Parts: sequence; structure tokens; C-alpha cells
Amino acid sequence: MVNIRALDPSASPLDYFGSELRRKREAAGLTQKELGAIIFCTGSLVGQIETTLKVPTREFAERADAALMTDGFFSRLVGLVLRSQLPTWFQPYAELEARATYVSTYQAQMVYGLLQTEAYARAVLATGMPDQLDELVAARMERQRILTREQPPLTWVVLDEAALHRPIGSREIMRAQLAHLLTFQLNRSVRVQVLPFEAGEHASLVGSFNALRFDDHPEIVYTEDLISGHMSASPDTAREAALRYAHLQASALSVEDSAALITRVMEERYAHTSAPDERAVA
Repeated sequence: MVNIRALDPSASPLDYFGSELRRKREAAGLTQKELGAIIFCTGSLVGQIETTLKVPTREFAERADAALMTDGFFSRLVGLVLRSQLPTWFQPYAELEARATYVSTYQAQMVYGLLQTEAYARAVLATGMPDQLDELVAARMERQRILTREQPPLTWVVLDEAALHRPIGSREIMRAQLAHLLTFQLNRSVRVQVLPFEAGEHASLVGSFNALRFDDHPEIVYTEDLISGHMSASPDTAREAALRYAHLQASALSVEDSAALITRVMEERYAHTSAPDERAVA
């Protein structure tokens, strides 16, 4: 049976997306099943998205635009929908991150979110045992679109060597993740440095932090604890973060030497291996 539950378009971006999808589908004279056939999904999925039981992917939005001839309406809206799936405490940071002209980060434990592969992100996010893992993964992938826009932010990442060695997910996931990091050597707006173990004590032993700079907004410093994130626009905090980051960059390997280390760890620690022959040998 077709679900005709009433929606309040003003309740959330997801409700607005669902109500507009229903309205434009009906205006086109299509049933949910017919629209699903056109965009290569089930009518049930169309109905679930219309009633906010499922969150649309960017691919779904783009196909809906093509099928309903909506001139990119759903493709523009889906970014807002996916961002709304982020934890409430993280959404203000994500909005500022999308506006930043310069992003710098030191990551002590794992690969920075903007540089994560989908499989790596899924393994990381699953550790929090969320109810809507697919939605969180999609939202993280959506955040990464700022790196491919026409004028992306300059993004400088210092990764602790520990992030390369900590096995997240599986050997295959880690190998793909490190290979992904190497692709940024060809990206003029992204720079990755590794802080090697041999650097010893350093300027941010207390943990990871991000800094965002803008053309028309005070610099933001962002940190996280076990429960939530914290942003500060204090000039003193920004100066302290900048000083510590400068020390981290000075202690880190060059971009070229960092790539060599990433390659070495990828090949030595996460090399492709054949399944072991478990037959006993006399």
C-alpha cells in the first residue's frame, strides 16, 4: 500500500526533500513505482524517502532531477539534507568548514575525515554504534565535496604516524586508505605531512585539533572530547593553535618524505597476501 503520510515541509531538510519529491512526482503524473523504474530503484525506496524513513543519497537526488526535469533542485537540496544527519553538536562546525578558505588539522589517532575513504569512514563511525550508520557515512562523504569544488580550501593535514599503523576495518581497507592519501600528491590544494614516531614529544601531545580560516570571519579552533566538539574564536586560542601547528609542521616529514613513508607502511604492513594454506605438512 502506498504510504500517504502527511509531511510538514518546515520540520527539517529531510521532510522538505520528501514533500517536494512527492509533490513533483505527482505533478509529473508518476506513481512511486514508475519513478523508481526510471531512476533504477524500487517504488518502496521512493516512498520511504518521501516519508522520511530513508535519507536520499546524492546519486538518488541527481537521478530524480533528471527524471523529473527539476533543474538540479534535488541535487542542491541533498547536501543540506545529508548535513542535517550529522550529530547536532557537529553541524555548526560542518557549516563553517564548508565556508573556510584554509583548513589545518593535526590528527593523532586516525586519518582526517575529509581524506577518509568510504570504507574507512564506515569502520570509524561504526565504533560509536550509531542507529543510522549509512546516513552518517553519506554525510561524511558529502563533507568531502568541499575539496572538489571550483575554489576548494587550502587543506593542510599533519597525521601522526600512529594513524598509518592503526588497523581500521581490515588490511584491505587500510591499504586502500593509504593509497587514497597518496592521490593527494596531485592535488594542489591539499598537503599531507606525517609526524614520525622518531619526532618524540611534540607540541600537541594533548591530542588532535582543527583550525579554520575565513576571508570574512574570525579564525575558529575546534577540538573534540569523548562526547562532543568545542569551537573557539578567541584570538588567544587561535594564536596558541597557530604556534603549536607551526611546531608540528616543523617536526613533521616533508610532503615528499611523508608520501614515501605512507608508501612504505602500505607495502610492508598492508601488502596483499594470499590466504594461508592450512593443510598440515608432514
